[in-house]
Amino acid sequence: MMEQLTIVKPTAQDVHAKAPFLREMMEITYTMWKNGWDERNGGNVSYIVDEAEVAQYIDITKIDRTLNLTFPVSELANKYFVVTGSGKYFKNMMADPEHNLGVIRVTEDGKSIDILWGLKGNAVPTSELPSHFMSHIERLKMDPSHRVVMHNHATNVIAMTFIHALDEKGFTRTLWEMCTECLVVFPDGIGILPWMVPGSTEIGRATAEKMKKHRAVIWPHHGIFGTGTTIDEAFGLIETIEKAAQIYMLIVSSNQPILQRITNQELIDLAKAFGVEPMAGILD
Repeated sequence: MMEQLTIVKPTAQDVHAKAPFLREMMEITYTMWKNGWDERNGGNVSYIVDEAEVAQYIDITKIDRTLNLTFPVSELANKYFVVTGSGKYFKNMMADPEHNLGVIRVTEDGKSIDILWGLKGNAVPTSELPSHFMSHIERLKMDPSHRVVMHNHATNVIAMTFIHALDEKGFTRTLWEMCTECLVVFPDGIGILPWMVPGSTEIGRATAEKMKKHRAVIWPHHGIFGTGTTIDEAFGLIETIEKAAQIYMLIVSSNQPILQRITNQELIDLAKAFGVEPMAGILD
């Protein structure tokens, strides 16, 4: 008689070493810290993971704690997320993931979240969870394969918001002109909010509204939100925008006249060559 196979789940101590979704979060948060984009406890990430993948490494029937949400998110009911913790330093993610990261599930009624793994010591998810959840809801409407919301304090993006007009079309056009790949990577342009107090439902709603048209939203003098279908895609989007902002800041600080630039026609040709649809009203 053939023996029945049993699946032995990893212990709590080694889940983070085996679960790919946790390894990704540990590595990308540490990389952002190394890039200088997430000083102290600045920045946060949330990542939708399929139930079947989570269940391979974590006992999804065992709930550590349940936390009430300040607003219902029925659209995300029963979805699983890996999230960074509130007040947690990205530099510590690799060394101590259980205290700095968490795996959570939105309850069936959308009014609470169950903590299934991590967030030890009564830690809670990022204070920007309202902005993350609202943005996830809007991006899923636009793209069912959407999975990631990533926020950090990209240095040159923040610097650029102090000296460039905070006009979405003008800001986007400037970034497109800084590097040939920019139009290809973010043809949908950049959303920009007015300065707002972070961590509030209001800024979450405003960010989500911008996410209806853009995959990246800038909070002036604060940082950037990027989204994507994978960790790599969301990070790559922010990375490209930050590189363009860095080039802009280098040009401005050089005090030299601009002798050439990527022209309007060249941007049109670029869009046609790569089959992307540029944000309306910029190349008209």
